[in-house]
Amino acid sequence: MSVWQAKVATLFPEMFPGALGQALAGRALENGIWSLDVKDIRDHATDRHRTVDDNPFGGGAGMVMRPDIVDATLCELHAQAPQLPLIYLSPRGKTLNQKRCRELAAGPGAILLCGRYEGIDQRVLDEHQVEEISVGDYILMGGELPAMVLIESCIRLIEGVVNKTESVDEESFETGLLEYPHYTRPANWNGREVPEILLSGHHAKVQAWRHAQAEEITRARRPDLWDQYVAHGHIKEG
Repeated sequence: MSVWQAKVATLFPEMFPGALGQALAGRALENGIWSLDVKDIRDHATDRHRTVDDNPFGGGAGMVMRPDIVDATLCELHAQAPQLPLIYLSPRGKTLNQKRCRELAAGPGAILLCGRYEGIDQRVLDEHQVEEISVGDYILMGGELPAMVLIESCIRLIEGVVNKTESVDEESFETGLLEYPHYTRPANWNGREVPEILLSGHHAKVQAWRHAQAEEITRARRPDLWDQYVAHGHIKEG
């Protein structure tokens, strides 16, 4: 099985691997289940100050990352791995979801472009037909943390990273529902009892209870997901 590749273009390579070097993700990285290649965009700067940005045409606050320097970085990474999709982490992109994570995890990996300042010159994004992905409706100072989120959400789906595959299959979003609540010892904690059904040893009843809990939680907390769940014929309301 080929190694899943993450190639990251960033102005702050020292931020990586960060959390990706810890726990199961870090162990999988050490074991060669996936690989991480981090490229400093400033390596393609042409002046002694290693300048990568300039003032925006039309005026406005902030600076914009230059297309020529970003292009040189992307061309280098693309030449190394032309089969990898190119993704720009951007708040204006399509919101990352479990479906897209599964698609990416099933592929060879990804080249991830991390922006800073006011963003990246649109022309280089158009030139490379970059896919833009957002990790949520909020603003961060750069694309590095979103890149880590995307990478971890993908590599945890790769065989050999998470030991128990059934734990991945039953999690939130995998079935169209949010996950059911979990309990462990002690059975009585601060006067709060574990639901009796979980102590019954009746597997079918436990599964039915968990499914009902997942439906109830999804309906209450994420009506958008619930509407999709109903629309796909999983349940009939009324």
